[in-house]
Amino acid sequence: MTTPAPPAAKKVPTKRTRHGDTFCDPYEWMRDKDDPEVLEHLRAENAYTDAVTADQEPLRTAIYDEIKRRTVENDLSVPARRGAWWYFVRTIEGEQHPVFCRVPAAEEASTLAAWTPPEVIAGVPLNDEQTYFDTNAEASEHPFYSLGGMAVSEDGTLLAYSEDTSGDEHFTLRLRNLETWETLPESLENVHYGVHLSPDGERAYYVKADSAWRPYRLWQHAVGTSATEDRLLLEIEDITQWMGTGLSADRQQLVIESGNSEWNATRLLDLTDPEAAPQLIVPAERRVLNSVEPCEVDGERMLLVTHNQQGPNNAVSLTTAEALANQDDSQPLDFGPTLIQHDDAVKLDEGLAVTAAQVLVEARINANPSVRLLSWDTVRQVRDGAQGVKASSLPGPAFEDPMHSVSVVQASYDAPLFRVRYSSWLVPDRIYDIPHQDPLPVLRRETPVNDYNPEDYRAVREWATAQDGTEVPVTVLHHKDVRPDGTNPAVVYGYGSYEISNDPGFGIPRLSLLDRGIVFAVAHIRGGGEMGRLWYQNGKKLSKKNTFTDFLTVTDHLVNAGWADASRIGAIGGSAGGLLMGAVVNLAPEKFQAILAQVPFVDSLTTILDPDMPLSAGEWEEWGNPIEDPEVYHYMKSYSPYENIRQAHYPAIAAVTSLHDTRVMYVEPAKWVPALREHQQGNAPIVLKTEMDGGHGGASGRYEKWKERAWDYAWLATFLGV
Repeated sequence: MTTPAPPAAKKVPTKRTRHGDTFCDPYEWMRDKDDPEVLEHLRAENAYTDAVTADQEPLRTAIYDEIKRRTVENDLSVPARRGAWWYFVRTIEGEQHPVFCRVPAAEEASTLAAWTPPEVIAGVPLNDEQTYFDTNAEASEHPFYSLGGMAVSEDGTLLAYSEDTSGDEHFTLRLRNLETWETLPESLENVHYGVHLSPDGERAYYVKADSAWRPYRLWQHAVGTSATEDRLLLEIEDITQWMGTGLSADRQQLVIESGNSEWNATRLLDLTDPEAAPQLIVPAERRVLNSVEPCEVDGERMLLVTHNQQGPNNAVSLTTAEALANQDDSQPLDFGPTLIQHDDAVKLDEGLAVTAAQVLVEARINANPSVRLLSWDTVRQVRDGAQGVKASSLPGPAFEDPMHSVSVVQASYDAPLFRVRYSSWLVPDRIYDIPHQDPLPVLRRETPVNDYNPEDYRAVREWATAQDGTEVPVTVLHHKDVRPDGTNPAVVYGYGSYEISNDPGFGIPRLSLLDRGIVFAVAHIRGGGEMGRLWYQNGKKLSKKNTFTDFLTVTDHLVNAGWADASRIGAIGGSAGGLLMGAVVNLAPEKFQAILAQVPFVDSLTTILDPDMPLSAGEWEEWGNPIEDPEVYHYMKSYSPYENIRQAHYPAIAAVTSLHDTRVMYVEPAKWVPALREHQQGNAPIVLKTEMDGGHGGASGRYEKWKERAWDYAWLATFLGV
């Protein structure tokens, strides 16, 4: 079968002049997604992509079938106790979405035995089991469906949930009476992620975003009233500041943060008082990155504050709201006695889990996320004058795998135990309950996987040396039969932005690559957070190019170490990792046979120059402000993928996007692809695949997501000769 010619995109020159530089963009006209010509062009690109990849269909089908076969489709979560109920989730074979269920708790929540979850069996309902939200039923009338937040009142009688039916991440908030099962008549439109309920269940608190998708307004809604009567509690006018909210451990206060990646303001709101207003305790003008957890110490209301005033990896201090709010602006902030000292080798995560028994501290030690236990006795001792401790000296649950992740998933304030999720590269996720008095993990569940033997695979950590001498960690995953003999096809994955870490985690789809002899490498490059805060800072703003050169360093290391055949390497990255793909393929197209760029941020300079667009004003702390700073402008221009395309033998490139994505707009890859084709000196295809009903995460529904992953992996594997 003859492959048709790619769609011919018309050119409408649009000039942009900044800081003495003029860029002529021939494809900016594609930005109007309501333009019938734009939609027709995207459909033509999809048809071309279908034709180019038609011969990959058998491999796609095989990979999809493998994912489906390995996945236990009738799956369930471990019930979590809240009040008088056990809450859990079922996934059912043939259904795209989860089903949210609960059963009454038989015992008072006062003993350890009362926190032993009931055994849930797939397909077998428990006595008095209730389905309080069937996502499949809600999604049945929509081509796309995603939940943005869910909260149940303390007494279990009211459900608040937000839904997105288009993929643009603008949610509608609804309320449901869990006694009558009636959905209340009021609905709140264009809500951002998350929702919280007051302790008495009479009020809902939610955030709205502006036209640039920046969450900036906090609202209070009285249950049973019209949305027109809602009360505006707070508006953040600074376009560089995003708002986020969280509940205190005792659910009496709302902690409100507004800021960016480098500093934030913090406020507290009393949820027990319907007339309360947010109280500012750390102003944005202090330029301190901080997170606050209210707590009780010997009957006194206090605050545990994680902050970067002592160093980039954070410290934890003890103070009060009054002490913070009443400080002299001319003096540095005094956060009170230091409970956990700053450590160059240990990154303390923002946010602590406060319980009546102890404080749970999430810390990154030896590049692994871990949980450390801070006793209230230690808190009292430091409050009374003792020296603070190092996080590495605190006790915590221990696990055998040297490369693993541990995170707190439930820590009810008065519960005698807390729950963690354990992940590693080769072990499916496990859920452990850990009693406060005897911190020996109790395994509650390991995610079941069919047709999988962990002994068939290997995970190793290696280090690649960058040109400036920096040692860059790389995780190499492979089948046990693969040897570092220089003959293997390899796929390199990377992200490297926003201090997001690629931590150890199990993935069923990845097994389909490993089983075919493909080495899967994860490049832990600068710009991420794997090695602490400085690792992030050395891969952002005017140091952003370290992210790209680190990825190429890792790619070369895989070849030199024998893990990869230099002529059979593919790469994959999404969003900011898609920018990474665009940058490295411009820098060194000869190193790759295939590229998979998911929702790629490839026209980054154009986006950041427009403060009204998503990923713009709020992103200046990540990339710099090219509007006002000529140095930032020219630096970004020197790596922005769309503006640095050159005559080259580009590898096979697939750009995958979604029409309704509000984070990285479809127009970026839509412009990038025809520009790449114009400069392609080789014969490898360059395609654009647009999900017409999806958002930033692609299509909704697990089966559709499996099909997407099968498409991605088949694209890479085909061009690697597998």
